[in-house]
Formats: sequence, structure tokens, C-alpha cells
Amino acid sequence: ISYSLQHLFPQDGKVVFGIDRNSGEIRLCGDLDFEDVGQYRLQVDASDQGNPPLSGHCKVVLEVLDVND
Repeated sequence: ISYSLQHLFPQDGKVVFGIDRNSGEIRLCGDLDFEDVGQYRLQVDASDQGNPPLSGHCKVVLEVLDVND
């Protein structure tokens, strides 16, 4: 199975999250700041190598908490 990640919100072009194409593990690639963005919505797509290939997707919602207050 091969995984890919689409950033649904916000769509500012800033890469904050990445995904391991083989395991599907989502990792943080940049800094999070509650004052900039409080919530991220991502779509994870998965497809296999079958004939015909099958695919699926899910939505991941990440809420950033302000721990300084």
C-alpha cells in the first residue's frame, strides 16, 4: 500500500506535515503556532498495487492547543 497526503486546510502552501509513503505515518515537518492556525484538515490517500489497483482515503483533523496560556 502506498500513502499520500493532501493539505485541505489551510491551503497556504506551507508544508507542516509529511507522510511516510510506505507506513502511512504522519510526521510534523514544521512549526505549529496556535496564533497562526488552530486547526489543520488533511486527507490521506491510500492505494495498493493490485490489478486493478484499489484506493481509499480518510480525513484527519488536527487541533492545535495553546499550551502557553
